[in-house]
Amino acid sequence: MEPQSFVEIKEEWDIVGARQMGRNIAKEAGFGTVDQARIATAISELARNIYLYAGSGTISYEILEKMGRKGLIITATDSGPGIPDLSLVMEDGYTTSGGLGAGLPGVKRLSDEFDLRSEEGKGTTVQCIKWVR
Repeated sequence: MEPQSFVEIKEEWDIVGARQMGRNIAKEAGFGTVDQARIATAISELARNIYLYAGSGTISYEILEKMGRKGLIITATDSGPGIPDLSLVMEDGYTTSGGLGAGLPGVKRLSDEFDLRSEEGKGTTVQCIKWVR
């Protein structure tokens, strides 16, 4: 797989496309069905956040091989308004969209590694890694 594998998020349907591509890549990388579902769920949350809060952005995928392990890096990037309070959005139950508030804390739980960076007025990047077990 090439590092350029990505889906642009511009419309609500793109969330489904991002989820399907991520699941397919995870399957090809050797993830079991449970981890494929976890990965797809995390991608759905990330893509939905891009669509709802930034309007557009990208979800990219990259296979990682490190010290005999294989993993999948998922990166969600947007140029939206940014997140003013990172600690607040990482609290379980916090929501601004009327959803369940599982969003980013849920993505973190579904990932083995998680990194969130945001700057007001410049956008947000979320990177998570899931390792094949």
